[in-house]
Amino acid sequence: MPELPKKKVGIVACSGEELAEGTVTRLAALKVLEQLRPNDTVTICLPLFLAGGEGDRAFARFYPTVAIDGCDKRCAARATEMYSGKPAASIVVTELVAEAGIDPPVGLRRLNEAGQRAVDITAARIAGMVDSLLDRPWDRRAGAFGEELSAPAEAQPTVGAACSCGSGIPVQTLEVQGRGVTLVGLPLIFQQLHEAGRHAGEGLSRDLLETVKVYNPIPPDAEADYGEALLREYAAYCAGQEVVP
Repeated sequence: MPELPKKKVGIVACSGEELAEGTVTRLAALKVLEQLRPNDTVTICLPLFLAGGEGDRAFARFYPTVAIDGCDKRCAARATEMYSGKPAASIVVTELVAEAGIDPPVGLRRLNEAGQRAVDITAARIAGMVDSLLDRPWDRRAGAFGEELSAPAEAQPTVGAACSCGSGIPVQTLEVQGRGVTLVGLPLIFQQLHEAGRHAGEGLSRDLLETVKVYNPIPPDAEADYGEALLREYAAYCAGQEVVP
């Protein structure tokens, strides 16, 4: 299997600007990305995601995502499921506010006290979901992850919110049945097969297809066409790796 970048959790927040809860989602996401779990999360831009941003969609197909919605319309969760897959976890701020028993947030650009409280509660819930998805138990009393308790403390640099489109997940587009199809991890799959000395024959078509299917949904009735396209692209990749004397 190709060695893809370190597993992280994508945070996709709704873009609703007509509700105070929409502001809560964005501020809570930013708090997680910059303060609570900066090394374990990246942001997924919902407008770019909807517009066809391949970096964001590839990330959401391969890594777990947490969708944060302001209301029960669940725009972020539904968009993620439509274009990449069902989110690993989701939060609805209105439900979280009711669960916490606090007043509804008020304000769009400037939240009231209840809104700020909602931000803190939502951010804490997101952080807990991130820990669960990464299987990293957080010791609240010690203020560190369980596996880090015995490690020497190190100064942590200030980290800005990272974007999923720059997360290093390689994608490549090839033509299948007359249309462009973008596949996650394909450049790394090609690289590792080439380094292993794999050539045409030797079950290469089957191995290529099975490996690609680990990271990408391929319709069963199109597998033969995908197999041909993968062999064609792999041959082109190998030709490009040849060193001209």
